[in-house]
Amino acid sequence: MITSIQSRVRRQLDGLGQIALLVGEALRSLSSRRWDASSFLYQLYFIGIKSLSVVLITGAFTGMVLCAQTFFQFHKVRMDTATLAVVSISMCSELGPVLSGLMVAGRVGAAMAAELGTMRVTEQIDALRTLATHPVDYLVVPRLLATTVALPLLTITSICVGILAAYVVGVGLLGIDPAYAWHNMVLYTSAEDVVMGLIKSVIFGGVIAMIGCYKGLNCPQGAEGVGKATTEAVVFASITILISNFFLTLLLTRLFVHE
Repeated sequence: MITSIQSRVRRQLDGLGQIALLVGEALRSLSSRRWDASSFLYQLYFIGIKSLSVVLITGAFTGMVLCAQTFFQFHKVRMDTATLAVVSISMCSELGPVLSGLMVAGRVGAAMAAELGTMRVTEQIDALRTLATHPVDYLVVPRLLATTVALPLLTITSICVGILAAYVVGVGLLGIDPAYAWHNMVLYTSAEDVVMGLIKSVIFGGVIAMIGCYKGLNCPQGAEGVGKATTEAVVFASITILISNFFLTLLLTRLFVHE
């Protein structure tokens, strides 16, 4: 049993080291501009535009249910007009980037792992090497760059739609005074909350791309290996987002909050 635990820990540490090496190689390729611009534009369309509907639905209904639940509790202490302030701060700093990251991880991370895993199984990656094309330059860097650009834009869209949906539910269905609700939201929501959400979304985008690409490039042989790599990419990316969000919240709060 001890030997099994030791071997599992060793495999996990080896995986972390390989991901770190892949990140370093991708950053070197990015700085040297060896990556393919046309592939970046396609990935930007695939990750950004095609994920827009999922992110919009997620943001809208998250804002609506958060507004309703907050109102039901605040109404007990006559703090109805503070409902939108809670929704705005939560969407900007926490729920917007986290839920957008999880949705993109489920859609894009799985697609990256499946695509690169299939290329590995069918030996297309080896064919790229024979053509003097580095797989990191051609496959990894465009996906990494596109994800880190697209996810902050999707997060901003999710935040705006979530706040708008919460405003409609709060004012139209729950009867909150629109002037005071809007005033309190603007008063208590700071620019630092939005910046925190954007910083998180950039980091989450890098996490999704690197884990998806790593799982695809190290996919076991066979159709079962592709399915396993796809599942692990989504699970590991989602867990990493949730864990890193906690530490990022502590760090960014210390940086931005001075009171």
